[in-house]
Amino acid sequence: MKKPPVVTGRTDPVFDLLMKSPHKERLPDYLALLKPLDDQGRYLPFDELRYRWASGLDSRVCWALVKKARTAQYSCLLPLGEPAQWGNFVLTPLAQKAISAVDRQTTTAALEYMTSQIGERAHFSYLLNDLIEDEAISSSQLEGAATTTRVAKDMLKRHRLPRTPDERMVIGNYQMMNFAWEQRYELLSVELITAMHRVGVEGIDDAQYSPGEFRGNDDVVVQDGEGNTVHTPPPAAGLVSRLQVLSKWINQSHDDINREDYLHPLVKGIALHFALGYEHPFRDGNGRVARALFYWFMFKNDFSAFRYIAISVLLRNAPLKYGRSYLNTEADELDLTYFIDFQCSVILRAVSGFIEVYRNRLTQGAPVASSIMEAV
Repeated sequence: MKKPPVVTGRTDPVFDLLMKSPHKERLPDYLALLKPLDDQGRYLPFDELRYRWASGLDSRVCWALVKKARTAQYSCLLPLGEPAQWGNFVLTPLAQKAISAVDRQTTTAALEYMTSQIGERAHFSYLLNDLIEDEAISSSQLEGAATTTRVAKDMLKRHRLPRTPDERMVIGNYQMMNFAWEQRYELLSVELITAMHRVGVEGIDDAQYSPGEFRGNDDVVVQDGEGNTVHTPPPAAGLVSRLQVLSKWINQSHDDINREDYLHPLVKGIALHFALGYEHPFRDGNGRVARALFYWFMFKNDFSAFRYIAISVLLRNAPLKYGRSYLNTEADELDLTYFIDFQCSVILRAVSGFIEVYRNRLTQGAPVASSIMEAV
């Protein structure tokens, strides 16, 4: 992945090139790029945009103009890393679509209405439990658990004891999802984060995971499939303090419509997901905790239907895009729009799958045989 050129602001010398040949002769072409999205409405990183600009244009100038337009629309999110750097984002049309879908179809009130529309509530409740299992299983498979969905479901439904570390990972994720629901009225704290990790990984391989304990050194890195280091987390020194700052930010009520810094819970929950993955506070199991905390935050903000919306089913099918959304954000000065937009695209599909299952159940008048995995 090619990192974008650094743009130092409005006074960056790169803008002077627009007044010089051969660039000034192409000024209309350059100025057409002064917008945050491409012509198809996508918020693309430099690594993809550079292949889409017209032949003969200087990629440094093109990127400077795109970056200028994006910076003008930035909203500040939260400080990340050491030294602290502010994460920003642009509220794109894709994010607005996801927010609309979440507001209309995933609130506690919406879930209660859906349930009331179905006469045989036991059948729908059984289906919903099935969807909880889908998330636990898929989140484990996303982290490398080598167990089939059918075997894992059978284990959960029969309450069979796990036989392998991979099955223990599934059980741990299932327990972590339930823990997130049970703790939805609690404030975020360092203690809650460590407790969630302990619930999710204890008994899998305690020597590898160190359940509920933060990493004490800087030997933890994120690698790609070829063993290349793609992310070095912030130092272990100061980790607890940074998580306390994160907790304080999460515990603030940014969804008060009278606040100037209003922030929809969906965007804030996705930012929490990113922050945990970026900090990588544990030796292992960070991705699972990050996703579970996203669910916890949505539960906390009265979006109860997320208990039955299996996001990891889709993340498991697109692990490279999931990882790239992290890398694009880090490469572009912590512009979280890449990560937020990717998560919003996944959430839109997951919510649509959930609604499709509900509508099938409503129209057929019989238990739905297929799970959310088939719907999405």
